[in-house]
Amino acid sequence: MGESHQLSPVHLALVADVLLWKKWCASLAVLVGSTSFWFLFERGGYNLLTFIANVLLLLTVILFFWAKSASLLNRPLPPLPDLVVSEESVAKAADVTRDWINHVLLIARDIAIGGNLKLFVKVGLGLWVVSYIGSFFNFLSLLYAGVLISLSMPLLYDKYQDQIDSKLIVVYDLVQVQYRKLDHAILKKIPGALNKEKKTQ
Repeated sequence: MGESHQLSPVHLALVADVLLWKKWCASLAVLVGSTSFWFLFERGGYNLLTFIANVLLLLTVILFFWAKSASLLNRPLPPLPDLVVSEESVAKAADVTRDWINHVLLIARDIAIGGNLKLFVKVGLGLWVVSYIGSFFNFLSLLYAGVLISLSMPLLYDKYQDQIDSKLIVVYDLVQVQYRKLDHAILKKIPGALNKEKKTQ
């Protein structure tokens, strides 16, 4: 059951090809599309609801006049596929959503009922970092930055893997040392937490 909603190797290969610019047309389309979208809403001050309504209105007008002219001129109708959401895709989406929600609820349970101090510190620090980054950017700019990073980082990593790996090991070791120091400092301030930590180890 857990494996049914996993991405197939074909889908993963397609995503990897786009991120590594092996299918440069698709990568360029993603870059141009996301840049246009960001510029339209962030710089142009366009409203998302207005944009969706205008696009749908334009499509409706085009399809209506195409269908009318096709019947008058004996031309073929617009080549629209059967736009139906399959039961299988809905079930897969529901499975993925349920797994994510269950994972979040399990973390919340560990913190609230289990009193997992380490997990509480990790989640707290993670949320604080997200909040701090979010104070500099709005959601759309953050999403656009994510697209740019996704289209550049895998390509750079593929080209300079050895150099990046060596730097990442150094950074990882440094972060681990700082995390242990911070974790120990927080535990020291909470009465009885260090003793509890020692017993569990």
